[in-house]
Amino acid sequence: MNITDFSPQNNTGWDLVRWGASRFSEAGIFFGHGTDNAVDEALVLVRHALHLPPDIPGELLQGRLTAKENDAILALFSRRVAERIPAAYLTREAWFTGLKFYVDERVLIPRSPMAEWIEQGFEPWMNQDAYPAGPGRILDIGTGSGCIAIALALAFPESEVDAVDISADALEVARHNIRDHGLDDRVHVIESDLFAGLDATLVSSGPYDLIVSNPPYVDADEIAAMPAEYHHEPLIGLASGDDGLAHVGTIVREAGRFLAPEGILVVEVGASRLALEKEFPNAPLTWLTLTSGGENIFLISARELVNYFD
Repeated sequence: MNITDFSPQNNTGWDLVRWGASRFSEAGIFFGHGTDNAVDEALVLVRHALHLPPDIPGELLQGRLTAKENDAILALFSRRVAERIPAAYLTREAWFTGLKFYVDERVLIPRSPMAEWIEQGFEPWMNQDAYPAGPGRILDIGTGSGCIAIALALAFPESEVDAVDISADALEVARHNIRDHGLDDRVHVIESDLFAGLDATLVSSGPYDLIVSNPPYVDADEIAAMPAEYHHEPLIGLASGDDGLAHVGTIVREAGRFLAPEGILVVEVGASRLALEKEFPNAPLTWLTLTSGGENIFLISARELVNYFD
């Protein structure tokens, strides 16, 4: 994209949104890291360049832009097309459960449909008799930016959350977001390869009432076919062996040992669902309905896990 093709004279924010959306459609860029269409993607970048929040009245974008504002917007558009960088990495922010998070290329961009079930408190599966105040101890495996761990801590104000990731770089981003949300006292980062480093925590603090994970689950074929935008994300957060189960399989086999008797495990598996059902035939997995469509998040209770592997 040649940004000199667009005159900076007397343009409004909406003019830039329209022009950017046209250029994005023309270039065939891929959406899916926070937006799903060219107009919304352009709008994200325009608002960011103008230092405006997402909930601003549309009328504010009808004002005339300065030459400096034009240049800032067009520079973002140019990078989005030429380098195929997702908008969230250009703006260094993403939204999850209505909360803003800092993101960069050390972590995946938050987009898990797990958000809607966190907002619902995993009802009715979170046993109200056992947990009238919600789960006391929560584990988020593969925390990345910390968005799920933070959303869980805010959804369950009486909880303590352990946010686990194998990547020290990712945990630095998680710490940043935990501080921003004022949760240093309740959300604790732990560097660990899944459950490998958690035995001491289990001994000292007891089992978890809720384990949630959005782990790597992309199989080798899907990795090879991914659009360019995904290659800006850390491969360690996506790839999970030939069948996509290198991480999910371990979580299913080991989670029972870390769950309280009335606890539950909730895991997102994406397109690896069929491989999972083949690997664990007849496992009593409850597939959670998603308003966005599909069923790629499963839930299973601690008791069901123990009985299945007995």
